[in-house]
Amino acid sequence: MKLSARALGADTVRREARDKVTGRARYAAEARPAGRAHAWPVAAGVPRGRVTAVDAGAVLALPGVLAVLTHENAPRLTPCDDPTLSLLQDARVPHRGWYVALVVADTLENARAGAAAVHVTYAAEDHDVRLTRDRPDLYTPDEVNGGYPGARERGDADGAFAAAEVRVDAAYTLTALHNHPMEPHASTAEWRDGRLIVHDSSQGAGTVRDVLAKMFGVDRHDITVVSEHVGGGFGSKGTPRPQVVLAAMAARHTGRPVTLALPRRQLAAVVGHRAPTLQRVRIGARADGVITSLDHDVVTHTSRVREFVEQAAVPARVMYTSPNSRTVHRVASLDVPTPSWMRAPGEASGMYALESAMDELASAAGIDPVELRVRNEPDTEPDSGRPFSSRGLVACLREGARRFGWQDRDPRPGVRREGALLLGTGVAASTYPVLIGPSRAGAHAAADGTYRITVNATDLGTGARTVLAQIAADALSAPLDAVRIDIGSSDLPAAPLAGGSAGTASWGWAVHKAASQLAERLAGLPGGVPAEGLTVTADTRAETAEEPPYARHAFGAVFAEVQADTVTGEVRTRRLLGMFAAGRILNPRTARSQFIGGMTMGLGMALTEGSTMDDRFGDFAECDLATYHVPVCADVPEVEAHWIEEHDSHLNPMGSKGIGEIGIVGTAAAIGNAVHHAVGARLREPPLTPDKVLAHLRRTPVAPDPGR
Repeated sequence: MKLSARALGADTVRREARDKVTGRARYAAEARPAGRAHAWPVAAGVPRGRVTAVDAGAVLALPGVLAVLTHENAPRLTPCDDPTLSLLQDARVPHRGWYVALVVADTLENARAGAAAVHVTYAAEDHDVRLTRDRPDLYTPDEVNGGYPGARERGDADGAFAAAEVRVDAAYTLTALHNHPMEPHASTAEWRDGRLIVHDSSQGAGTVRDVLAKMFGVDRHDITVVSEHVGGGFGSKGTPRPQVVLAAMAARHTGRPVTLALPRRQLAAVVGHRAPTLQRVRIGARADGVITSLDHDVVTHTSRVREFVEQAAVPARVMYTSPNSRTVHRVASLDVPTPSWMRAPGEASGMYALESAMDELASAAGIDPVELRVRNEPDTEPDSGRPFSSRGLVACLREGARRFGWQDRDPRPGVRREGALLLGTGVAASTYPVLIGPSRAGAHAAADGTYRITVNATDLGTGARTVLAQIAADALSAPLDAVRIDIGSSDLPAAPLAGGSAGTASWGWAVHKAASQLAERLAGLPGGVPAEGLTVTADTRAETAEEPPYARHAFGAVFAEVQADTVTGEVRTRRLLGMFAAGRILNPRTARSQFIGGMTMGLGMALTEGSTMDDRFGDFAECDLATYHVPVCADVPEVEAHWIEEHDSHLNPMGSKGIGEIGIVGTAAAIGNAVHHAVGARLREPPLTPDKVLAHLRRTPVAPDPGR
């Protein structure tokens, strides 16, 4: 059935907007079953070792305390594929912050007071948390996140680099980053007549249900997980996290419903992080800037609990002409918290280094940075040789440059100024793969002319409810307000989690299929909709099972203008403009919000967000919003997000690509390149804080302003 233009593409307000601003939308910690108790976790105070004793006697005498769970009395769990969830099962402490006890009390305040009174004795062991490029124990994994090979090589990268007319060899150091969603990781769990009912702040209720079923030895049909409203996740809620397991354990142990919201200061140690990376990029090119050799080497860490390796070198396999290429990930297994997904894993960190190196190549070759990227546009995906289903990068670069006013740019660094301020502009490209998974959905027509769509999708604040309703309305040729959407429960038709910018493409395909089949059934009913209504269910397993013959990616270009204060060293972003090629834009309002949100996170990555591993204590020093600085509206006066009209018939019935993550990918590099243009120095260790800028300015004094 062909989609009409009636609902899809319309600038539609999010359906839950009023509920959220008025407080009617309820989150996981706001579920209030009768008799609810509260829990507060106790985090390990040593970097590595074993618990030798937990003194809980005095704690149990405190007002309101119901239980203290430790490895000695907690319910036994069946191990699952994620060992970070094997909590309170033994005495080991694999890293600082690992949970060693849980206090349950009648109120949140009493639970917190009880946790503060727990005394834990440890047998500490030597720990190792320092990541360096020359560690003898670095290894290359067979696969990195996403199932990509840990290393790939084509041609003779070393030989081509040595013979190149223009060469760039640069190292970039990226700190660890943390997700910090506004809603902390929270769960409310209740055992009722042998059933487990959980309200969880999660990006995928179905995954949470399946993991809990295995760990607690319960049939999956006897568990319901609800994730109706989620206050952000950015990857850190992509799979079950400690709070949902601990809440279910506490509820089983006490016989009462239990709510656990993890304290923000503990999140850095237990819900994942973007691992730090030490990256080296070597690019060789002809005098005209066309790349002949591309070498991207990434060193990063993982924990000893579970291997997770961010695929930071993979984007270099996609972006540019590179007849000779080597991309490799090398990993150190350390006594650190386990890294995990953070918005655009791989692309965000890897593209910072690659796009910074491209800017350095443009300077070395004396070529405009936009033109350099255009000259290195490949005919097919370099790594696989597959044709692109669509590739709008050049269009994004050209149109973005026009809108930004790039043509008026003086290419010389360090010459444009306003009083004590040095000004600069920069550009970087972005990419993100098109990911689509199998999904199920139901569509029901009622006799009163309304429709109900059911799918276990998750709305993280992205507008999923609204866009899915638009897809259904178009397929049904029905008014948008006649379509009701039910999402966010494991009792609904199974669907993949909200992650990898794959949500709308996956869920929407199933919704479109179910709604289209329902429309066909209705068209064949001479008497109209029966009194009991009509229901159709559909799944997309067959459609998504085959490997596509095309390389499918979204692309974009981000332009930035910054100012650097020569007195304080502070860098401020004046303008950000993103231009994207992401297939058909299904709702301009929610899409623009997604793009701008990603660009804002990229701004934080470039200028404010950083996390330091304390070698002595084995933990991250910046562990709350007072020390880990996320950007706010005042940090950039002007942010624009635009897109080109891209028609790609090789994606899904809507013609859409994911948009949740591509906005962050090029932004940090664009800002870093703009800082170089402003101050005349290449600062390769974001965030580009005042101390780093001042260190350069003191080494290379800026000429006085001739106008003063």
